[in-house]
Amino acid sequence: MKVGLILIGDELLNGSRQDKHMAKTIEILAQRGMKLGWVRIIADEVEQLVQTFKETLATDDIVFSFGGIGATPDDLTRQCAAQAAGVELIKHPKAVELIENQFGEQAYPNRILMSELPEGSEIIPNPINQVPGFTLANHHFVPGFPSMSWPMVEWVLDTHYRHLFDDNPDVDWRWKLVGAIESDLLDMMNTLLETFPEVRLSSLPNTQHRHHIDFGLKGKEEHVAKAAAWFESYMTQHDFHYERQDA
Repeated sequence: MKVGLILIGDELLNGSRQDKHMAKTIEILAQRGMKLGWVRIIADEVEQLVQTFKETLATDDIVFSFGGIGATPDDLTRQCAAQAAGVELIKHPKAVELIENQFGEQAYPNRILMSELPEGSEIIPNPINQVPGFTLANHHFVPGFPSMSWPMVEWVLDTHYRHLFDDNPDVDWRWKLVGAIESDLLDMMNTLLETFPEVRLSSLPNTQHRHHIDFGLKGKEEHVAKAAAWFESYMTQHDFHYERQDA
């Protein structure tokens, strides 16, 4: 089971708006010992939305979808999620109640449209204006406004996925390698991964400083610590200079 994000909006694709949700979601997940598995950025376009939701609903992944659940004609997420799931769009009684309580007579005729949710949905409370998001299967649909969506994501995680929280999350230890060429380290990297299969590595050459590499080891601390000791021993024996960056 992975955690995925669907970021919806033409503005993201034409550059008129910059996404803030991915970085914040990574932070929210990390606070709970979880991590982000994938991200999709898609346009406000019916066929693309429906196809995306069909594909992601067919997985066991936990998915957060940001944006497109308002009442304007360009907000298509609610309708497309229902179509992808093969269910009707209906007025959710609790959503109607929340919107009526918040806006009174001004809920009609337009705001109440946001109570039309895919059949079988559950409500996600909105702490700002009470207009709810919704959960459908393992998908959680929240507004595009950060002040609303980020507390809603936290509520979903704390309410539904506390059993997935990890008190021993992965660590990411990093080194700066000086005077090193990646091709000279390939055998070392392959041996390291064979010797410590629980650990992942990354190697990023520095484009501004020749023969400088940002090298990292990721995984549970107990495994990374053993791999790190082996790695530093190898680098010392072969006269490569390294500096630990995260210590």
